[in-house]
Amino acid sequence: MTALTDVRAHRLQGHVVLVTGGARGQGASHAQRLAHEGATVWACDVLDADGAALAARFEGEDLDVRYRHLDVTSPDAWAAVVAEIEAAHGRLDGLVNNAGIIHVNPLEEETLEAWNSLLAVNVTGALLGLQACLPLLRRSGGAAVVNVASIFGAVGAPGYIAYCASKGALASLTKVAALELAGDGIRVNTLVPGGVSTPMNEHEKEGGVVPDTPLRRRAHVSELSAAVAFLLSSDASFVTGTELVVDGGFLAR
Repeated sequence: MTALTDVRAHRLQGHVVLVTGGARGQGASHAQRLAHEGATVWACDVLDADGAALAARFEGEDLDVRYRHLDVTSPDAWAAVVAEIEAAHGRLDGLVNNAGIIHVNPLEEETLEAWNSLLAVNVTGALLGLQACLPLLRRSGGAAVVNVASIFGAVGAPGYIAYCASKGALASLTKVAALELAGDGIRVNTLVPGGVSTPMNEHEKEGGVVPDTPLRRRAHVSELSAAVAFLLSSDASFVTGTELVVDGGFLAR
């Protein structure tokens, strides 16, 4: 192990981090990376079977990842998880608002029910998370928040009107939170992924945004997790209110 790798492996030592949408995909990868860097990770989701299996697997790898059920659209659910973290640790050093859903509907066919459901998870969930976690984040004396958006918050995609609107709103929410919380020493940033391979699609033929991505591939999910770990660490101590784009050059076109 090189000196750099050794330092990186411990830069989140002793940190307590909550990751939403943590049962699989990007969230599970983020939880794994943060735990490898020394953090105690509370991976939260509504996919309880996947979450329990994840926690069991990580326990076998000697990683401190704890799964809890959390519906991010419920203030009461947020309060319950935060109360448990407070009882266990008395503080929270990082929050990763990763939970998100997606559906495809043309503009004229989008229903109010589908629109409200998506925005409730993708945007309101992040707002509720910030509000619920703020007292514990303040106690850490230098906490960080990462809101996971998308390149489709910056550009449009036909059929994805609700998703694009939600990710654009999340980026704006991040900027306001960063301004309001800077006085508390809390940094708030947006991760902007491009196409990404998760266990569900990594063996599929490259498609989607890949033809328009200069690097001609999707990101591996671990590449996004590396960016999350950076934003939560002291290596990003002067980074707040910004968007870290990890998209293989998609938005540079």
